[in-house]
Amino acid sequence: MAPRIVLAGRPNVGKSTLFNRLYGRKKALVSDISGLTRDFREEIIILKDQEFSLIDTAGVYESASDSLSQSVEDNALKVIKDSDLCLFVVDAKSGLTTKDIEFADYLRKSGILTRTIVNKCERGASKLSIYEFFELGFGEPLAISAEHNIGISSLIDKIVEAIPSNQVNEDNVEDAINLAIIGKPNVGKSTLLNSLIGQDRMLTGDIAGITRDSISTDWEWSGKKIRLIDTAGLRRKSRVSQDTERLAYFDSIKTIKYSDIVILLIDAIDFIDKQDLRLADQVLTEGRGLLIVLNKIDLVKDRKQFDDEVGKIFTTNLIQLDKKNILKVSSLNGRGTKEMMERVILLYDEWMKRTTTAKLNTWLNEAVQKHQPPARAGRRVKLRYITQASVKPPTFIIFSSAPDSIPSSYRKYLINELRNAFGYNLSPLRIHFRRGDNPYVN
Repeated sequence: MAPRIVLAGRPNVGKSTLFNRLYGRKKALVSDISGLTRDFREEIIILKDQEFSLIDTAGVYESASDSLSQSVEDNALKVIKDSDLCLFVVDAKSGLTTKDIEFADYLRKSGILTRTIVNKCERGASKLSIYEFFELGFGEPLAISAEHNIGISSLIDKIVEAIPSNQVNEDNVEDAINLAIIGKPNVGKSTLLNSLIGQDRMLTGDIAGITRDSISTDWEWSGKKIRLIDTAGLRRKSRVSQDTERLAYFDSIKTIKYSDIVILLIDAIDFIDKQDLRLADQVLTEGRGLLIVLNKIDLVKDRKQFDDEVGKIFTTNLIQLDKKNILKVSSLNGRGTKEMMERVILLYDEWMKRTTTAKLNTWLNEAVQKHQPPARAGRRVKLRYITQASVKPPTFIIFSSAPDSIPSSYRKYLINELRNAFGYNLSPLRIHFRRGDNPYVN
């Protein structure tokens, strides 16, 4: 197991900015808003060809005493205590504070290997002020600027020296399935993730909007590596007003684009509305594999009426989805989650599936004989050749004598025939038409 490095300190000292700098790209949300991070974020990083686990945590030792703030802090302190190295991040601009001193006392009593990292030292005056941080008692402080990439190479040297890793970077590691859980606020996304992995990884509660970052968790199910991604609740864009919610909204939308499979979680009691349908359409437009999962099904009283209403909505508004893409679970007690994960694997396999050109062209000839494309100006449109261009999702190109004359209804016919012939029951499919002849005919 790779050594765990945790970034810890007061709110708004630049921990998430430093996380992004060490990770190599913008993964954690960054803002001047204090306390933006709530759940911890953990990612594998490579430093000098050695593998480490880097953890970004919420700010600790805040003045707030409400239950949510206390839960956030307790969660952060637990992660800090389980780390191999704590990088205690302080702010050169605000100088040494009483909260820094209190947190340093906690770290010393816990016996955690700690190094003091003085951030925001991009100016000469800030660099001179680092000496006051000797008082924290963790040796010589290191001056850096995470935002301006100052002192980062020295920080990497300090990390490798403090906890050398015996985990060597291997480029042939099997890719995990990126499985994102999206939905409106307070539908049970974090509870579902916790239920799947069997531990309280994400903060949960009755308050809507607890999750702000898109937080990933590496997990294994039935021998398959899964990267579970919990996202912030997605309301209609027009209703997003606060800066924190706006940042979380765009982070969740970005997560959809970089996921493989997306679970759209819907509260069965509040039922389905236009926002759910918009989110489903967006996932399909991006070409991601989609499962509609209705949560809190154990609270539904009339199941037959419920199933009938669900069927009507999706057959009317999302006709490209099969009924197999719709599942029912209870994230609180784990009911239905095994079937859901089995469906995730089936969907992913279809999403990655390739079909040989020979089989595709045999199928195309049979499909055209069964139902000819509409005529154009009295002449039949010829479909001459088909090939699979890519996966993620399966995408096919058909060469035709008049590609612009093929109506959407015939495209739907071909997609349905493809599904029936090659077992594409769950994955989105794409067909593009181009002008051209069969390249194998003289």
